[in-house]
Amino acid sequence: MSDLKQTPLYDLHIELGAKMVPFAGYAMPVQYPLGVMKEHLHTRAAAGLFDVSHMGQVILPGPDAAAALEALVPVNLVGLGEGRQRYAMFTNDTGGILDDLMVANRGDHLFVVVNAACKEGDLAHLRANIPEVVEITDRALLALQGPAAEAALETLVTGVAAMRFMDVATFGWQGAELWISRSGYTGEDGFEISVPAAQADAFARALLAIETVEPIGLGARDSLRLEAGLCLYGHDIDTTTTPVEANLAWAIQKIRRKGGAREGGFPGADVILAQLENGAARQRVGLRPQGRAPMREGVKIYANAEGGAAIGIVTSGGFGPSIEAPMAMAYLPADLAEGSTVYGEVRGKRLPAVIAAMPFQPTTYKR
Repeated sequence: MSDLKQTPLYDLHIELGAKMVPFAGYAMPVQYPLGVMKEHLHTRAAAGLFDVSHMGQVILPGPDAAAALEALVPVNLVGLGEGRQRYAMFTNDTGGILDDLMVANRGDHLFVVVNAACKEGDLAHLRANIPEVVEITDRALLALQGPAAEAALETLVTGVAAMRFMDVATFGWQGAELWISRSGYTGEDGFEISVPAAQADAFARALLAIETVEPIGLGARDSLRLEAGLCLYGHDIDTTTTPVEANLAWAIQKIRRKGGAREGGFPGADVILAQLENGAARQRVGLRPQGRAPMREGVKIYANAEGGAAIGIVTSGGFGPSIEAPMAMAYLPADLAEGSTVYGEVRGKRLPAVIAAMPFQPTTYKR
């Protein structure tokens, strides 16, 4: 663990009794003494505090930043209003996804958050196309998620309760400037808070002093996002999956589609626009395994209980503490309807699973 990077909250994690693991080059808390199951359920019932400081925080300055970044993503950024945030993805020339990211319009600049494992590649990609890009390394990033998140954060930062889903705003706390978005990765209402590294420990402790707030590790973060039907880069989406195949077409606005005022103009546009028009041969779908055995990443999916070649593979899978049942996501032929039964091969046995709607757990975003 000695060669791993540490977030500004590393010492706090150790003090709180976290089990630390390597993740994207950082020593990160996978769970605390509460345990993954209770951490998951606490986030759904009250408020969970996550350290996500390993993620990349980037600023694109200037009035032309939105147009420049829009040339790299299939998303409408020129039309993104000030004080608003949008989900986007970098694509390559074959329509594959290089990374998914969050883009916020903060007036005279864009604030972009990218995945930790893709950070170096994303920065190189950005700098090759937008030389003015600035990586922010002196700030931590926290996520406060769950139905009690609003009340908890409002006690420290007056005014956040007025924000709605995907709003971004700047607030002050004890002399520190906080960059806050009303968003997250759990399916719950909540916030992501960029805080100066020097104040991160004090701010996290102030939140944890609130009765409803518990620290939450990567283990519960993964089961929460899976229940919410959200993709994990490198697992459910990667350079071999297009946004249409990944069931992310909702993120591509009409203005960037065929016939739109700013149609195409992004890497892989010919592939992605054709799939938007005609459909893709395969689709990311939800699976509800029948029985109690989870179907984890890498499990092969078959059309029949016996015989035949595999028709797909599980990209994420596990047990859903909130739904009290196993759940999975897989890429399967697009002509398979919701409600169809397929079979996952677990320890040499083919077990039935039903193609199901996602999210598995209803989302509670504040619209």
